Amino acid sequence: MSEVQGFPSGGAFTPTAEDRASVEAWFAEYDAHSAKVDVERMADMAMFPLNVVTDGPDGDGLADRWTRERFTSTMAAVMGGGEPGDLTMESVRTSHFLTANLVVVVTDATMTVGGEAYDMRYADLLVRSGGRWVFQTMVQGGWADAWKEGAPGT
Repeated sequence: MSEVQGFPSGGAFTPTAEDRASVEAWFAEYDAHSAKVDVERMADMAMFPLNVVTDGPDGDGLADRWTRERFTSTMAAVMGGGEPGDLTMESVRTSHFLTANLVVVVTDATMTVGGEAYDMRYADLLVRSGGRWVFQTMVQGGWADAWKEGAPGT
């Protein structure tokens, strides 16, 4: 194989137990904020503009870039209108480290809002910035109608 100028080398990254624990700790904090529907603290853990990717019932995909304001208003609207205590989530996460500073995390979760349970799978891209993890991209199917510009809460 020939070397490409400017192309990073070093092969695949193998995370340490500490690397994995740091991502698990990040999600524990994020989940605690989510359970309280504290969208401002959730937003503190993001890198804006935030990329969001979803699809809708019509089969079309949607990709957008959100500001902090758009994130907080949309998340408050889709998380039960921002009422703390009405949301619980159980999650199983699988981290795929691309490098020491980039990790894609796939989550299988059951979210219960107002007594209704919803199973979902989604992915987040976390980026290490300023020595801490922040999420930069959210990917989850089925939200296109709710996330389109002009939808309630957006």
